[in-house]
Amino acid sequence: MEDLKEKVFLITGASSGIGAGIAIYLSKKTTAKLALVGRQEKNLKRISLYCEKSSGLTPLAIIADITEDSDAERVVNEAVEHFGKIDVLINNAGVIGMGGIKNSEMEIYDKVMNTNMRSVYHLTKLATPHLIETKGAIINISCIAGSRPSTMALAYNISKAALEHFTKCVALELAPDGVRVNSISPGFVNSNLLKDIGLSADQLEIFVKNVVGNMPLKKAVENGEIAALIAFLASDSAKSITGSNYVIDGGSMLR
Repeated sequence: MEDLKEKVFLITGASSGIGAGIAIYLSKKTTAKLALVGRQEKNLKRISLYCEKSSGLTPLAIIADITEDSDAERVVNEAVEHFGKIDVLINNAGVIGMGGIKNSEMEIYDKVMNTNMRSVYHLTKLATPHLIETKGAIINISCIAGSRPSTMALAYNISKAALEHFTKCVALELAPDGVRVNSISPGFVNSNLLKDIGLSADQLEIFVKNVVGNMPLKKAVENGEIAALIAFLASDSAKSITGSNYVIDGGSMLR
């Protein structure tokens, strides 16, 4: 992917799960420069070291909680000060909160919306001037839950629906500036986000087996598959694509 050479990727939620998978894929397949953001210092340093060994390039590891406004500002400032620019913003950080309208607390709603939507809005706003300078791209990591109703995680579903509409609105606004904005909606990914649903290890194993068994392709979505789609959307091969949502779900939306 020659056209990603020297591009600077700012990736949130990079210390684990999908974010870590994106960082590792890019370090193996491209010579892009990576600014990795996460709250888990030990994990983030481990992922950064792995990326450095893969590519020979040292990522910028930024320990931060992007739900804190001052941290979000620091993230953008540190990335620009270190690399001189931002080409691609990947809004990946997210949390899940279980429960529906009858059995969840407002604290869950506030936490989920603050992480999955407000922080994305704020970080995107802060990064926009720099992305306009580079004619860059924004890729938001959503979920099929944003368009597939369920009763398990109401706040999470709402946050992802909002994220997808945010993607379209910002794509329309920034198109005249040459900035493309797209989203990706994975189906089931066996990541550590699942730890937040409150199941024991045995219950979680059964849950995963049941979910995968009901997917038409009978396989969980892999981080590398999501990362490959991100690399495509960030590349010149996707230079006419904006405001789109890409579903990668093993066929789950067919049912």
